[in-house]
Amino acid sequence: MEPLLEVTGLHVEFRTRDGVAKVLNGVDYAVDAGETLAVLGESGSGKSVTANTIMGILETPPGVVTAGSVRYRGEDLLTASPERRRELRGENIAMIFQDALSALNPVFTVGFQIGEQLRTRRGMSRRDAERRAVELLDLVGIPAAKQRVRDHPHQFSGGMRQRVMIAMSLALDPDVLIADEPTTALDVTVQAQIMDLLAEIQADRHMGLILITHDLGVVAEVADRIAVMYAGRIVENADVHALYANPCHPYTRSLLESIPRVDTKGSELRAIKGLPPNLTRIPPGCPFHPRCPMARDVCHEVVPPLEVLPGPRSSACLFAEELVIR
Repeated sequence: MEPLLEVTGLHVEFRTRDGVAKVLNGVDYAVDAGETLAVLGESGSGKSVTANTIMGILETPPGVVTAGSVRYRGEDLLTASPERRRELRGENIAMIFQDALSALNPVFTVGFQIGEQLRTRRGMSRRDAERRAVELLDLVGIPAAKQRVRDHPHQFSGGMRQRVMIAMSLALDPDVLIADEPTTALDVTVQAQIMDLLAEIQADRHMGLILITHDLGVVAEVADRIAVMYAGRIVENADVHALYANPCHPYTRSLLESIPRVDTKGSELRAIKGLPPNLTRIPPGCPFHPRCPMARDVCHEVVPPLEVLPGPRSSACLFAEELVIR
């Protein structure tokens, strides 16, 4: 069956005064209806740029899509007209932005902002749109939603603002929801509440959910599959259980080893040596080789393709099979 949303061979450059930054270098991933795909990686790996390209909100210039396709139910969004992209945005593919305070307009009430798309897309009256906004706020767990629908964003806490953003993204019943680091700057308890809420809504509506984060711990309980990004590429794509049990790319393995664990209390926390590459000067060969504990001479010359391995997984490492537990 055709995936609900499929990204294939996506390349994006940022053309700046300092040179051309190759931000995406052949991104491939897909999500099905009812599936949760977590996209992981360090800051600057290309997670949010991929999401912005899918949504059609990539800042151009400096961003330029140079190759690839983004298909929603088989339709290539990159070749669609701006009018068609606007039709699909919000209606079929919606996004939760990582900073709710800057994403929400401080001048208007949250009810007005949620209802705006209902008025323009569904033709609802102001009263009906506000009534639906109350229902959505109640759905995402805002206490006293009927009274708070006329409050402004600054009157909500960080976790409540994030819930408002989720309500706004669900207003038009999208098929695909992209959540870009929805738990950023929230405390651990609120993080868990937001993740539980997203999982509950996704299961209830059978949406495809793309969860963008750098926190492996956050997605362990909610993701079906994980795509790990490094230097604008997918370096590993696997079932969540397979990836945690047996990571088959040195970068994924290093990420997992850097997570604090209760069974290693008192031991030194491991860190990945070095820094992510400068995207205007990505090293030849495997982009991870300057930091990789498994790097060999061939890694300095050959760019490893993303190849299928035994089990429901793929890895972009020349020596991935050495990491597979058979």
